[in-house]
Amino acid sequence: MQSIDWAIVIGMVAFLVVIGARCLKYTNGVADYLVANRCAGRYILGMSEGAAGIGAISFMAAFEMYYKAGFSIAWWGLMMVVVQIIAALSGWVTYRYRETRAMTLAQFLETRYSKRFRIFAGMLAFTAGIVNFGIFPAIGSRFFIYFCGFPNEFEIYGITFSTFPVVMAVLIFLGLFFTYIGMIAIMVTDFFQGIFINIGLILLFCFVFWTFNWAQISEALSTAPPNASMIHPFHTSEALDFNVWYYLIAAFGTFYTLYCWQGSSGFQTAAISAHENQMSKIIQTTKTQIQNLQVMIIPIAAFTLMNSAEFTSESTVVKGILSGIDDDTVRSQMIVPIVLEVILPVGMKGIVCAMMLGAFISNFNTYLLSWGGILIQDVILPLKKERLTPQQHLQYLRVSVLGVAVFIFCFSLLFRQTQHIYMFFAVTGAIWLGGAGSVVIGGLYWKRGTTAAAYAALIVGSTLAVSGIVFEKMWPYWIGEEFPINGQWAWLISMVSSIVVYVTVSLMGKPIWFDLDRLLHRGKFAVESDAKSTSPKTKGLKALLGISNEFTPRDVFTYLFSLCCTAILALLFCVGTFANMFWDISTDAWMTFWFVFTLTTFILGTLMSVWIGVGGLWELPRLFQRLALKADNAEDDGRAESIEKQRNIEAMQS
Repeated sequence: MQSIDWAIVIGMVAFLVVIGARCLKYTNGVADYLVANRCAGRYILGMSEGAAGIGAISFMAAFEMYYKAGFSIAWWGLMMVVVQIIAALSGWVTYRYRETRAMTLAQFLETRYSKRFRIFAGMLAFTAGIVNFGIFPAIGSRFFIYFCGFPNEFEIYGITFSTFPVVMAVLIFLGLFFTYIGMIAIMVTDFFQGIFINIGLILLFCFVFWTFNWAQISEALSTAPPNASMIHPFHTSEALDFNVWYYLIAAFGTFYTLYCWQGSSGFQTAAISAHENQMSKIIQTTKTQIQNLQVMIIPIAAFTLMNSAEFTSESTVVKGILSGIDDDTVRSQMIVPIVLEVILPVGMKGIVCAMMLGAFISNFNTYLLSWGGILIQDVILPLKKERLTPQQHLQYLRVSVLGVAVFIFCFSLLFRQTQHIYMFFAVTGAIWLGGAGSVVIGGLYWKRGTTAAAYAALIVGSTLAVSGIVFEKMWPYWIGEEFPINGQWAWLISMVSSIVVYVTVSLMGKPIWFDLDRLLHRGKFAVESDAKSTSPKTKGLKALLGISNEFTPRDVFTYLFSLCCTAILALLFCVGTFANMFWDISTDAWMTFWFVFTLTTFILGTLMSVWIGVGGLWELPRLFQRLALKADNAEDDGRAESIEKQRNIEAMQS
């Protein structure tokens, strides 16, 4: 890292700090702090949520996975692209959840089930969340230490300090700054960070193709074992962990747990309306899934450098640095960052460092706000008899956020990670996600779902997930070998078990028919500000495609664009899978396909980045206008009873 590199990084941070500080004047109440007073438009929300979702740790997890599995795993990943875009297009869970007007998921759970269940669910979600969140500072800090070439230790006035905790503390402080201001600052700065991440990825993609030719990449990937191919997805019978089963489970889990994970809970209810929320999810999901496919060329280029005879001198330098890392897991995670550190020129290093720093901050502050808010909103406040003033409430939230930051600093400092990042996510997330899908889907779509069934589903799901964590750690001591079930399979077992338990317990009890119209603010319970279009319902092809009367011509274009992307990818996946069942497609043919596929995703991702970025810049002044004009509502503080009061207040105002 030279002076120009540091200038790029410092300039980006300074810009974000100035933008974030200017948002402070708009944060006056709890709704401002947690959900940006529900004033967000589709493009800002789509870009910022996408940036928050693809944080530095997500980049590192993707680097680790694609470096190990290559292009082959991307084929099965197409299932996830199709599944997630279909979920966004259909409005599955997302539309109904926004209709509840809940500020957090547990607020919805209290409205749907009971106050005691809200507290229980809040404690469980918070515990799973901060354990899952606990490795974020460690992974991010190690990236910057090795990418920037920091020493392991440094001295100040004769006192020796370890670099790792110092870098973690600096990164956490940056995240805390924006989280202190609240969701408005997080959303706006994440939007700009999303733009910068897109620019960084475009430049990095161009650099990879300037440095490596396709013949070199093909030759290097061909060194993988025949039945663990990094090119041919149907020659991977010996591939462990990241294989077809990994994505089949993930595809099922996507539908089952949609909106259950609360790491980005502020984005889930920040939209102006349920329809705007659906449109933002369509934009964000389509862009993010294409962007995820763009990322794979970076670790594949790193693999090429490490396994090609034409880059012997560079790979020797990388191996020398890696030899100084004692921990096997850390060494595996740091291969791609160290390769980038070795090959990137001056200027590009600064851009990539700033891109990763932006990704870290956008993801980190979103998680801080979510888990700190959940502890207060869903555990502490329901137990308090006296209601807090708005200022007291904000103080509680900010202290909670600080407490979460201290916990994850200590966790990252002490915890020794032994699994791949994605596997760790799966098994820790299952503590909550194993049973949460049944509870949320059953609560939104099934009148017969009962509180007893919700308790049973969460208890069964979390118990199985915790058992998986314990067995994974203790099995080598008990049996002398690794636990045969990885995090992904443990997650599947907990999900299926919870579904069976939720349905069984609901049907066994006394029939209770919950009023979903009241929950979803429909019919006589409708809120004026969320009113749907009164134009005639769509018919024919539009109705068949799922285009409702709320869609404007611009919405129809966005919807059809995403639908076409989904249809093309689905057709590609089905035809390719079918063809390989009957014909032995050559590895050379697959390599040609990956060349065309990689360039296509790059072009499409670049066009979408420009489209969403321009749309967000157009929306930005309108966001601040809405924030300035929308009156603060002290009743809108996350309590279940506040939803009813808020509806009455808005009815009188209208």
